[in-house]
Amino acid sequence: MPDFAEPLERLIQEFKRLPGIGQKSAQRIAFHFLRASREDAERLAQAVIDVKDKLVVCAVCNNIADAETCTYCRDPHRDHSVICVVEEPHNIVPVETTRQFEGLYHVLHGAISPLRGIGPEQLRIRSLLERLQGGEVREIIIATNPTVEGEATATYLSRLLKPLGVKVTRIAMGIPVGSDLDFADEVTMSKSLENRREM
Repeated sequence: MPDFAEPLERLIQEFKRLPGIGQKSAQRIAFHFLRASREDAERLAQAVIDVKDKLVVCAVCNNIADAETCTYCRDPHRDHSVICVVEEPHNIVPVETTRQFEGLYHVLHGAISPLRGIGPEQLRIRSLLERLQGGEVREIIIATNPTVEGEATATYLSRLLKPLGVKVTRIAMGIPVGSDLDFADEVTMSKSLENRREM
């Protein structure tokens, strides 16, 4: 591996710490900033610092926000009677991309994972229960990931919420559009059959 000047090597090492960035990508990005203007470098540095200094967790739904509440919770046009529960803030993006969901969100900041020492107490479940006390919420859509941890979290939430008189639904899972059945594992195929609908 070539030796770089210490500041450049340090920058490459920092970029390598980012998810999905290997040695070659880190070098390309570092050399890009070496050639870029000081203003470009300062803008990037300031953007990173602003993310750490100016963003907070929404007081209502636990999403990332730049004020006490996030843009979804502040939006008076959203349906406050439906809450979509997701594991992490970035899980909101695919739901919003559909442009079909007009309700609110609740971010758990994780999923139940006994192997990693994460139980229900470590998740933001208590604040979800508090949101139900007003009686305005009629449906909870559980949109946790289709993993063992996501399924465990969905099952736990369902058992916890159903006795409270709120409708609890789970997003359908199965074969992605444009995929081939040969590539589906047995869990995905099983979910596809289970979640079939009449045509």
